[in-house]
Amino acid sequence: MQATVKWVDGVMFLGESGSGHAVVMDGAADHGGRNMGVRPMEMILLGLGGCASFDVIGILKKARQPVADCRVELEAERAEGVPSPFTRIHMRFVVTGNGLKDVQVKRAVELSATKYCSASIMLEAAGVALTHSYEVVDAAQ
Repeated sequence: MQATVKWVDGVMFLGESGSGHAVVMDGAADHGGRNMGVRPMEMILLGLGGCASFDVIGILKKARQPVADCRVELEAERAEGVPSPFTRIHMRFVVTGNGLKDVQVKRAVELSATKYCSASIMLEAAGVALTHSYEVVDAAQ
């Protein structure tokens, strides 16, 4: 896996993935930025959410669960001072479908957290306290 991050100006950077996709990262005005992109630490949080959601959807589809929608809401706390790494992240999955089995959603979230999500496992190894919860929403409602 490869990526390139190129400085644009101020504290704006253009990140390009090895697969050819680009994203703009920038800071707030009080840090010399123009607020034109996602903050780098937000990128880590988004990557975690994407990695875990990828797993949850894949596990549910293999279990033949009728998933119509899935979102994960992430809430993070960071240490005071510099550096200010994440200290705690809570991931709340909201999975929608018609007739989803609660036990299958619970299993998918647990397997992602403990076995499959590389981002979760890496952050936990670095000392971040990760917690998970989920809600099953009936699509018929």
